[in-house]
Amino acid sequence: MRTLPDYLRRGMKLVVVGCNPGELSARVGHYYAGRGNQFWPLLYDSGVLPELLESQDDKRVIEFGVGLTDLVKRPTRGIEEIEREEFAEGRILLAQKLEEYTPRVIAFNGKVVFEKFAQRPCKLGLQKEPLYGAQVFVLPSSSAQNAVSRGVKLRYFRQLAALLKTLKD
Repeated sequence: MRTLPDYLRRGMKLVVVGCNPGELSARVGHYYAGRGNQFWPLLYDSGVLPELLESQDDKRVIEFGVGLTDLVKRPTRGIEEIEREEFAEGRILLAQKLEEYTPRVIAFNGKVVFEKFAQRPCKLGLQKEPLYGAQVFVLPSSSAQNAVSRGVKLRYFRQLAALLKTLKD
């Protein structure tokens, strides 16, 4: 099974956790490569990244102190194809990665991603409780399948950028 590598290193300011790779992303070997996925423009337009990257530049996020991983590594067409056991295994593996790499902020790309990880409902935005010493931020999914408008998505990505600016280097 082809999937995407993690782009992680110790002490990053931000790790973005996606649900799982889409089939196209896995096929081309790059995060958020699906047509209509707004992830890369949202990162730039919000100020999270100072440079507009495209999916084929995904490993460059590390230059900016940003990491990428997924809750489940198996590619699918949609979240409904993921088995309960895969989420359970993904929770364990993701927890190990977050403990090992100790990012300052963990952003979940999608409410469902956080809810599947934390096993509880949440609201979008900054969460009250930290995870592994990191602040937790829940973004609306950047997927083209998410009906939330780009303006609403951008508002949350800008809130994330503002949070990152408050971090002491």
